[in-house]
Amino acid sequence: MFTRPGSIAVLLPVKSPGTGKSRLSALRGPQRALLAAAFATDVVDACLRTEGVAGVLVVSDDADFAATLAARGAETCADPGGGLNAALRHAATHLHAGRPDLRPAALCGDLPALVPADLAAALADAVTDSGPCFVRDADRTGTTLYCAEYDDFDPRFGPGSAAAHAAAGARPLAGELSSLRRDVDDVDGLAAAVALGVGASSADVLRGIGRLPR
Repeated sequence: MFTRPGSIAVLLPVKSPGTGKSRLSALRGPQRALLAAAFATDVVDACLRTEGVAGVLVVSDDADFAATLAARGAETCADPGGGLNAALRHAATHLHAGRPDLRPAALCGDLPALVPADLAAALADAVTDSGPCFVRDADRTGTTLYCAEYDDFDPRFGPGSAAAHAAAGARPLAGELSSLRRDVDDVDGLAAAVALGVGASSADVLRGIGRLPR
């Protein structure tokens, strides 16, 4: 499992694109599905260009879509059900069986503007000590990245996740990290991501649906 140099494995939870991004209500269902798939594709691509990332493990309930991410260089495992945090714990257990030397980092799949420099900076900070740490999202209430040693890996994604991670003793990572903090939950978040500059897959979809100039 994984052949790249690095000490971190990114765990990427990915729902079936057809069920994602329901809050982007300004877009039709098929457009939202295309965009959700493009977001995850750009995140995988950015991770695999990031120094220190040994690989990406996608945990998904959609085997067909997971296969498209595997073709880009990710490893995959099936989502066992039970919600996002259960999926991430399952992925960490799966990873530990093959690569106990790595440190798992859970990352959101809706970061279309993610650039490797921001992710590398956050991960470099994360490994300065062995304790759990996390990155607040741009609204400062959610979490886009959570990293911990296997024995301490206890993700608490969901509403109010930043406060939940902090209350559990995780250290918030400092720094601007603008592309890493910019998740997309709604049309305002999408506009902010576009202003930062989205990845190639997201840009292609946005042009196709008239949300970016050609």
